[in-house]
Amino acid sequence: MKLHRTLLRSATAVVALALAAPVVAQSNQPTPVVATFSIIGDMVERIGGDHVNVTTLVGPDGDTHVYKPTPADARAVSEAEVLIVNGLEFEGWLDRLIDASDFDGARVVATQGIEPMAFKEGEEHHEDEEHHEGEEHAENEAHEDGEHEGEDHADDEGHGHHHGAFDPHAWQSLSLAVTYVDNITAALAQADPANATDFYQNRAAYVAEIEALDAEIHQIVASLPADRRTVVTSHDAFQYFGRDYGLTFLAPQGLSTDSEASAQDVALLIEQMRAEGIAAAFVENVADPRLLEQIANETGATIGGTLYPGALSDQDGPAPTYLEMMRHNATTLAQALGS
Repeated sequence: MKLHRTLLRSATAVVALALAAPVVAQSNQPTPVVATFSIIGDMVERIGGDHVNVTTLVGPDGDTHVYKPTPADARAVSEAEVLIVNGLEFEGWLDRLIDASDFDGARVVATQGIEPMAFKEGEEHHEDEEHHEGEEHAENEAHEDGEHEGEDHADDEGHGHHHGAFDPHAWQSLSLAVTYVDNITAALAQADPANATDFYQNRAAYVAEIEALDAEIHQIVASLPADRRTVVTSHDAFQYFGRDYGLTFLAPQGLSTDSEASAQDVALLIEQMRAEGIAAAFVENVADPRLLEQIANETGATIGGTLYPGALSDQDGPAPTYLEMMRHNATTLAQALGS
């Protein structure tokens, strides 16, 4: 009888554990997170590790400027607990996607707390020219700069032609990337407090790598001659990089790849390149290279390589992670400008 009671208690304990097991397993499931584009997706994976299940809407080599969300994107957003966006009016299609998905999770703006660079279209190309789009720029300045990406003159096709008064490409500054990382870490810790210690440990290791790469790039660029520090790219995405490392970036297109370079802007850029002896231009993985190739042909400049302004490469490319992207851009520029 005593043995019977012991077996009965053991069986009861096993049943209790079996009933409790699904609850424990459910609590350990990765948090579903949606990132709007590949750079933020990579940051989330570095910080979240195995504790997150990341869906990236605009993948490697994808152009967020002109992206058109799909029904699968709406489903992913509807199922996410956390949605992490760049902000600064970068994702012009985002508000419509959120409305279509009935998203009710936490929406996190990765640039929150960053003081963005003001954007004045055209002045970096030809400072003496009267700004022929002044009325349009003034209208853009009236728009909010932070958290409502749908208010950036996006048309019915979902293409945002302008980003407003501020440059949204803040990830091109490694020092500002630390703010991205801090915002992402805080959001994941709030969504999954049980794993907050892991998130903050991953954050510390990641920030150390970011700061080390920042110092490395400063050394790389420091060796360039003062008269070889002007860079021509397809669209205006590298102003933060230029500010941090003492380079000047010119581009025929504005902040978005969906904007069109006017014949006047192209002619003035060609004139400036000839006058200043700018000998290298760089195509981008998210932009049509034909305009840059035409400009290079007319000025005698060489194509110095491919830069990655706002999208990673695939795993077999030279920029499969954010840090590798930044290192690739810096070394590509230095090799072409230093030769």
